[in-house]
Amino acid sequence: MRLACIAVPLFPLAARLRSEPDLKGEAVAVCEGNGNAARIVAASRRAREKGVGAGQTLPQARAILPGLLARARDNASERAAQEALLEAAEAFSPRVEDAGDGVVYVDLDGHPAFHESKTQNPKSKIDCELRLARDLLAVVEKTGLPARAGIGASKLAARVAANLPDSPHVVPEGEEEAFLAPLSLERLAPELAIAETLERWGIRSIGDFAKLPEGEVASRLGEAGRALHATARGIDPRPLTPRAPPLTLTEGMDLEWPVTTLEPFLFLGRAALDRLMARLEAQALACVRLDVSLALDPDGHDARAIRLPAPTRDVKTLVTLVRLELEARPPGAPVAGFAFTALPDQPRRSQLSLFGPAALSPDRLAATIARLAALLGADRVGSPRAVDGHRPERFSLAPYAPLPPPDFAPEPRRKSRGLMAVRVLRPPVPIEVIASDKTATDLRLLSLKASSPDASPAISGSVKVAAGPWSLEEGWWTQKPADRDYWDVELSEGGLYRIYRDRKDGVWFADGVYD
Repeated sequence: MRLACIAVPLFPLAARLRSEPDLKGEAVAVCEGNGNAARIVAASRRAREKGVGAGQTLPQARAILPGLLARARDNASERAAQEALLEAAEAFSPRVEDAGDGVVYVDLDGHPAFHESKTQNPKSKIDCELRLARDLLAVVEKTGLPARAGIGASKLAARVAANLPDSPHVVPEGEEEAFLAPLSLERLAPELAIAETLERWGIRSIGDFAKLPEGEVASRLGEAGRALHATARGIDPRPLTPRAPPLTLTEGMDLEWPVTTLEPFLFLGRAALDRLMARLEAQALACVRLDVSLALDPDGHDARAIRLPAPTRDVKTLVTLVRLELEARPPGAPVAGFAFTALPDQPRRSQLSLFGPAALSPDRLAATIARLAALLGADRVGSPRAVDGHRPERFSLAPYAPLPPPDFAPEPRRKSRGLMAVRVLRPPVPIEVIASDKTATDLRLLSLKASSPDASPAISGSVKVAAGPWSLEEGWWTQKPADRDYWDVELSEGGLYRIYRDRKDGVWFADGVYD
């Protein structure tokens, strides 16, 4: 087995800088705790060069560097950064272990490049694995996290190799013990009591400890000493424990100061949505539902879900939907933190055009539909569906979900028999009926004209041919029953229309146009 370890140095600081990229290059420290008891967990290079280090209290650090920028440890940012790190590793292998705190193990056995290296000489194998590690680091850096990588036959060897300065580092197969021997014993992170005992014995390196007899070590240091001695000899029996991919993706952060207005929140939220959509794009997915979770100050929680008509990765559309949602239902208290959770789905596929104009991108179409739903209401956007009944205007709306392009060539269609389609007018166009015979028993004696000069289409002319009537009666038990007579008419000015007369009121309408 060959394992790769990806480690992010100073992970709490790296996660915070990923959420606030404007702080890069500044003297920044991440603290844990409150008030004067807060202690430095990680500090940027500029702060460390001035003497600020982990373990110092915040007052001590500011006494050394008065201009130090302090940020509290952000659990939401760290969770999102860890997920982004795992997703980058999953681009190389489906077997990935989450070791926490910016550490990930990757099983490389199934990777094509690693498989090819098995047939090469040792030097070529190392070069191949180094290229693979560099590719892995390049993908991780695109997520905004600086990382180091190491490759070895065990978790221990890969983890120690990843923490070396010359990253990436490859431990040749079978040379784990020789690789660990010159390193300081601190690399194995022994228990404090064991470390003190080995210090009194004069043991400084891993190799010196590995040379001791196993039985003597076990009799004096117990079972913990025996396990540490096996580790010093390069023996690491721990198997890789792959994680199950999550069903959702989340980005968010805890705010330094509560936000009371919408614009600052949307400014921070847009950056989080940018990161979230970038993670979805890396997995060829899109967002079909966005859950917004708000932590309120001083106490409280507000959660809401925004359902999208179609999967999309358009950040501008999502920001608009979040704005409309919060304007419609304000949280009612200052916001101290937030999290955006995306329910992923496959984006719609589009059929490429060889000769004609390019088809509309499914992602752009989904974004447009989402904006229309936000402006008009989700119940007013969709695909029309027929409803059981006699009135032609009866219909319902279903979610817009066009079929994907076929995976095979469709069968050739049979030649058309000249069928016509009716273009329904909604709402029906009121028309004036001028008749020489006031009883209107013969429609060929009628002339039709739209009641409004701005009506579309512009209906005008005398009736040349008429077919009908077809009577319709529905809902006689309701307050608005339908009692009509329908005709199909051809006008002298051109055009074929479907018209009807309401028998109750005697009013005429144009209901459709035949194409």
